[in-house]
Amino acid sequence: MILRNVNMVGSNKPVNIRIEHGKIAEITIDSDRMPHEQNQFSFDKAIVFPGLVNSHDHLDFNLFPQLGNKSYNNYTEWGKHLHAEYHNEIAAVLQIPALLRSEWGMYKNLLCGITTVVNHGERSGLKNPLINIFENSHCLHSVQFEKNWRRKLNNPVKKSIPVNIHIGEGIDAISSEEIDLLIKFNLFRRKLVGVHAVAMSAKQAEKFEALVWCPESNYFLLNKTADINELKKHTRILFGTDSTLTGSWNIWEHLSLARKTGLLSDEELYHSVNKTAASTWQLNSGGIIEGLAADLVIAKQQENQTGLNNFFSTTPTDLLMVIHNGGIRLFDKLILPQLPETDLKGFSQIYLDGACKYVKGNLPALINNIRDYCPDANFPVTAKELVQI
Repeated sequence: MILRNVNMVGSNKPVNIRIEHGKIAEITIDSDRMPHEQNQFSFDKAIVFPGLVNSHDHLDFNLFPQLGNKSYNNYTEWGKHLHAEYHNEIAAVLQIPALLRSEWGMYKNLLCGITTVVNHGERSGLKNPLINIFENSHCLHSVQFEKNWRRKLNNPVKKSIPVNIHIGEGIDAISSEEIDLLIKFNLFRRKLVGVHAVAMSAKQAEKFEALVWCPESNYFLLNKTADINELKKHTRILFGTDSTLTGSWNIWEHLSLARKTGLLSDEELYHSVNKTAASTWQLNSGGIIEGLAADLVIAKQQENQTGLNNFFSTTPTDLLMVIHNGGIRLFDKLILPQLPETDLKGFSQIYLDGACKYVKGNLPALINNIRDYCPDANFPVTAKELVQI
């Protein structure tokens, strides 16, 4: 596959990208050097960037509406209020089989240009997912909610893999103290990847391999987010959406909010969803470099926008193509004339805010299956048909 005439984010010079065996094989500004093979796509006024890495989501919790109606001191207070006040809403979603909920969680991420999502919780069970479902960490929920967390933390069989855990999700002393407790009982000095860390101090951050910043979730629950501009001096900062229980389905809205805080520079925020995240999770992706996995997103170039302004102005409707491991997972109707008819087999036609897209897999059937269990399930897309050829 060859992608022609795309501008890499941060550069105004169009390049051509050749993909072979799921990896980026060649990048050149000389179009004549590229072979004229069958699978090639030419773009006009388009940018290309690495597929996004969402470092925190709960795939099976993305059919929930946002639940909560006040600011809480910590996540345990929120959890108790949730089960006391929203029993019917929770029951309606939980009657949907977890595998169906996780499959929608995968699509939620794909529709935004996310090609790797770190799933927190039980393994999704998805077979042949369309994007990378990262589940190769030792996932603990939290100090408060994970039974026998000390023993699990110090399981010698798992000491070589990083621990992925909610920590410091609150604004009170209890939230800070649980961070100290986790550090104290990390007897094997395992690599810790903390999620949220709103109550974390700079000294505590030094004990963590990385932190996953989820500002929209933090503001919704706590009306406060982590002191990222200080914490970033002591550890890596990754970016996550959390589930729709506490935030929008759309990661671009999360990034917009994060950018407005000014707690990370544009470059730091950009790398939190690609290079920095890929390095932390040891992925062969996160950049547009020969030899890396061909996880790429092509989007419309915004009028009068340059550099990272162009990237942060992107919305899901702007996505022209999403590629994972060299395979097309989503494309815009504008690309249709460049695709052989046989290549459309197995794609669903969908509409997102009026924009026509084609996505791999039978998304209409998934939505119908979910609504068999929960007729009121809400989706940001209208799915029309599966292309049969």
